[in-house]
Amino acid sequence: MGVRDLVENTVRLGIVVSEFNYDITYLMLQKALNHAEFLGAKVTIVFKVPGTYDMPLAVKALLERDDVDAVVTLGAVIQGETKHDEVVANQAARKLIDLSIEYGKPVTLGIIGPGASRMQALERVEEYARRAVEAAVKLAKRLTKFKQLEGSSGETMVIE
Repeated sequence: MGVRDLVENTVRLGIVVSEFNYDITYLMLQKALNHAEFLGAKVTIVFKVPGTYDMPLAVKALLERDDVDAVVTLGAVIQGETKHDEVVANQAARKLIDLSIEYGKPVTLGIIGPGASRMQALERVEEYARRAVEAAVKLAKRLTKFKQLEGSSGETMVIE
């Protein structure tokens, strides 16, 4: 594999990060950027939104771009005294999945919560950020590989 192949196969990521609970999501963003670099992915855009509930519109804008192969979302929805955290996280996740299917590009869920305490969220920063980036890179590469296949040879195909 030459340099040209490596460049052409580089996954281009957009990252949407919530500013709500930014002490947590800032750390998530740093971990995500480091892991993307480690995996050889290129982060083309970091889009900051006020909160997790605001993510779908920004994700849609990134999915419409030709220089974004996948979108990583990063947020922390901390449990409060009401069910607000559940509504925010569940509705955002549902819409993010819908957008991924609509545009045929991966949108990964690096959103801590609902139901997480601030301490639990801080403990999960690296895990959620890394998993979201890794899932985006893997799925983008596998979808590209799948699209390049020419018909079936009659044997079972495994895309990995």
